[in-house]
Amino acid sequence: MKNKLIDRRNFMKGTALATGGVMMAGLPIGASAFVNPQAKKLKLALVGCGGRGTGAAVQALTADADVQLIAMADAFRDNIDRSLNSIMSSELAEDRKKNVKVDEDQKFVGFDAYKDAIKDADVVILAAPPGFRPYHLEECINQNKHVFCEKPLGTDAAGIRKCLELVKVSESKKLNIVVGLQRHYQTNYREVIKRIHDGAIGDVLSGQVYWNGAGVWVRERKPEYSEMEYQMRNWYYFNWLCGDHIVEQHVHNIDVFNWAKGAYPVSAQGMGGRQVRTGREHGEIFDHHYVEFKYADGTILNSQCRHIKGCMDKVSETIIGTKGRANFDSSGVIEDLKGGSIYKHRNVDDPNPYQVEHDELFAAIRKGEVINDLHNGAMSTMTSILGRYATYSGLEINMEDALASQIQLMPASNSWDDQPPVMPGPDGFYPIAMPGKSIVF
Repeated sequence: MKNKLIDRRNFMKGTALATGGVMMAGLPIGASAFVNPQAKKLKLALVGCGGRGTGAAVQALTADADVQLIAMADAFRDNIDRSLNSIMSSELAEDRKKNVKVDEDQKFVGFDAYKDAIKDADVVILAAPPGFRPYHLEECINQNKHVFCEKPLGTDAAGIRKCLELVKVSESKKLNIVVGLQRHYQTNYREVIKRIHDGAIGDVLSGQVYWNGAGVWVRERKPEYSEMEYQMRNWYYFNWLCGDHIVEQHVHNIDVFNWAKGAYPVSAQGMGGRQVRTGREHGEIFDHHYVEFKYADGTILNSQCRHIKGCMDKVSETIIGTKGRANFDSSGVIEDLKGGSIYKHRNVDDPNPYQVEHDELFAAIRKGEVINDLHNGAMSTMTSILGRYATYSGLEINMEDALASQIQLMPASNSWDDQPPVMPGPDGFYPIAMPGKSIVF
């Protein structure tokens, strides 16, 4: 694994892609293998029926009058039922609710449920816990499906390598792959980043990005739960499923800087730990991370994310160049180095970026065009994983070494009879990474 893996053009030239079970045979060159863009109905399957998956299904149904939701899959049947009820009780227009056609035999439950759910679909929403994402993507691409997949795209380097292998395959099949890094579909971000790329702040030198907040839900352990069920229902607190909040949430902010810079970092070092959120119910993840990412030309990105109540909340990005700075604290502002205004975005009637993702996805399918976010989604996810490797180990780590890591958190297959990859000790606490001691990549 050399530096060429960080640059997309060289990666595509230099990497063998007929690995990992990814299928390239059986398609004529330049042909689209799936839905006829002029077909009236587009069949949709939802894999992962939590809140984000449910919201994405509503947005997909809103995006196109002839999208039909025909199948749903989740590890748990109660998630499917709750999601379906939420869709039908949402503010979705009545004519779109008529396109929800999920029969009882199209509700698929279990770890492998996704394989059956997507068979008859033209488009698939992937919103299961992130650890499953590379394997769900692989199946969708093997079955020639257009995809909306939530971020992040994995939790370990092995999963990201799989996603990178899928880039050329999905492109050769002319598949649309939209990744839920929705700032790429948000008007103020598009307008500010466009001006950065046009030279409004000069050369990008540094940045600060933040996802500091109080944290997320915790689900109570019930006596009837096996350890596998408990971890699956509390997936946010286990790295094989979530990747820690630096990966699951902070990927958004890190991705914005990568986008502005037009590059991915070559190394990272940082610190983090568990200072406040230390209970058994918080699994194995840290409650704070601080990372310094370094890019090939010496550019530095300083990254903060925190899950601690009662502290300053901030979710934003600042990008500094040789001639000025861009700040996303409000709607999007560009200033020169003396504070003079260069651009201020007026966000009157800007569309919801979560909806725009689906609007543009289905419009591209209808027009026979292609949107493919897979490479960037994978590499921005890998940037976040690199940050976790740095905070967990306390070492400076090169991207090349991180991407080549043979430590795989997510098992190749899962069942309810399996023991999860991480288990609690006799006291009920899970092992926690210790900087300076833990081998994490």
